[in-house]
Amino acid sequence: MSTLPVRHATFGDIESILRIYNQGIEDRIATLEIEVKDLKYMEAWFQEHQGRYLVLVAVLDGEVAGWASLNPYSHRCAYSGVADLSVYIDRKFRGQGVGTSLLQSLETAAAELHFHKIVLYTFPFNQNGQGLYRKMGYREVGVFEKQGVMDNKYIDVMVMEKLL
Repeated sequence: MSTLPVRHATFGDIESILRIYNQGIEDRIATLEIEVKDLKYMEAWFQEHQGRYLVLVAVLDGEVAGWASLNPYSHRCAYSGVADLSVYIDRKFRGQGVGTSLLQSLETAAAELHFHKIVLYTFPFNQNGQGLYRKMGYREVGVFEKQGVMDNKYIDVMVMEKLL
């Protein structure tokens, strides 16, 4: 598997994280969000992702090529061992092992932080994302039909999981 440099994100990475996230919004392949975000939004988001709910970045050719985060699955204590996952890759670095490196590092960090399971939500039509997740051992749990609305159309959302 790929071993690109991955490190904890810093405040100085926020603009790169924002740019990559907005690409995911614009491309309509990774999130139900439809409006691009601004720096103030991403700074607030980053402040919520300190400690156990961390953000990692992959660096390729001296640039932040992608990022991944562990997010709260639920605020109920019974689910404290379950994390939700986000992965976003810069358009120009997709297909170059960035996602694999990020997921490997994120899973290691999650286990060290006492998570026993990671869940994620993806679109059934996002074949590249599903390929990455399946390669990394995630399994499909099911599909929420018409879970959200994007561009005035109902969108299904697939749930995947991996036990660590």
